[in-house]
Amino acid sequence: MAETTGSATGTGDAAPRPRKSSWKYIGPGIVVAATGVGAGDLVATLIAGSNFGYTLLWAAVLGCVVKISLAEAAGRWHLSTGRTLFDGWASLGRWTTWFFVVYVVIWGYVYGAAAMSSSGLPLQALFPDVMELKWWAILTGLVGLVFVWFNKYAVFEKVMTVLVGIMFVVTVYLAIRVTPHLGDAFAGLLPVLPDEKDSILNTLGLIGGVGGTITLAAYGYWVNAKGWTNTGWMKVMRLDNRVAYITTGIFVVSMLFVGAELLHSANVAIASGDKGLVQLSDILEKEYGTATAKLFLIGFFATSFTSLIGVWHGVSLMFADFVERYRKQRVGAETQARTGEEVASGSHEKSVPFRAYLLWLTFPPMILLFQGQPFRLIIIYGVLGAAFMPFLALTLVWLLNSSRTPREWRNGWLSNGMLTVAGLLFLVLCVKQITDQDWSDFF
Repeated sequence: MAETTGSATGTGDAAPRPRKSSWKYIGPGIVVAATGVGAGDLVATLIAGSNFGYTLLWAAVLGCVVKISLAEAAGRWHLSTGRTLFDGWASLGRWTTWFFVVYVVIWGYVYGAAAMSSSGLPLQALFPDVMELKWWAILTGLVGLVFVWFNKYAVFEKVMTVLVGIMFVVTVYLAIRVTPHLGDAFAGLLPVLPDEKDSILNTLGLIGGVGGTITLAAYGYWVNAKGWTNTGWMKVMRLDNRVAYITTGIFVVSMLFVGAELLHSANVAIASGDKGLVQLSDILEKEYGTATAKLFLIGFFATSFTSLIGVWHGVSLMFADFVERYRKQRVGAETQARTGEEVASGSHEKSVPFRAYLLWLTFPPMILLFQGQPFRLIIIYGVLGAAFMPFLALTLVWLLNSSRTPREWRNGWLSNGMLTVAGLLFLVLCVKQITDQDWSDFF
């Protein structure tokens, strides 16, 4: 496959004027934080707190640092080369295209059902006598479809910011409400492993699970959609990215406080998965009253629904970029790079591929809401999902140390170290995910 190098700015030979990092520009980071932290991440952190108290607080914080390095690398690729991440992947060989296609088709089908169900759960808990969970789930999927279909990035970002505000208020309020023991919390910043079986793997799982899957790759697309398309925005992007994962850290640390104080001290266990958060609302109602429980369910809905519309928008942008590149190859424009300028124009958000993937995320997964999730498909989904993060980390190392990236913006030792650690971490988790599957009944 022919390789394109792109310009350093994506806008010609003139060097862009550097923008001062300023809070007024913050946006894509809020979007990636809201999308990356779903109900599953919060309940995993909650269970870690209920099982181990504050012992694994350091692991939750480290998880946020790892994700900062991944998102920064994705954003730096987009701004320094003027090219999209999928265009970079395609320059590494056809294998990346095949992986991406299989991943987004199967992952999107199963994730669509999971996201709708997760968004429907708190609504059913808030309004128990209105309708069944599957109908609430379908309603949230349709609302997400209509919202993303008819709005461009600017409106999408504003709505995500409001929902993140709700998430922030609720999680911080709960963390304060349970009255954390700050001395124990600071002690939890020391890297100590619990004295439990498989403690290393469980700790790695917490580090790897703090807010982020394919949404980390989508960050570069949101950076472009914001209008940031060249190196002049690099300082702004880096501030924005740090804000994203500081926000993520506040969410997960708050939930770990709740798990440590409310569940661990009382030796109360909750279910894994989204239903564990519904159980938590019942516990909160007994301890602190109906108002606190209702507030938590509103925060639970904001957490789940931001993940839904974030994926509906971000992964659809990536899919549209893939289809447009493939279409141009078919008509003989193989060497033409896909640029951040095209994403910034908003044309992708009104394109047929963007809307086709939106429909794929919404309607086919509704079948799973009625029939349950088929065993073989769930195994493939789990393996592909586990494989994506090492794929992302290691391909970013490859791209950002090659001639594809202008020399000034290639990885330094810190970026290489963080991305390599992330890649190895996720590779271990991927192997664990594969070995944990019940392959004996698969064939």
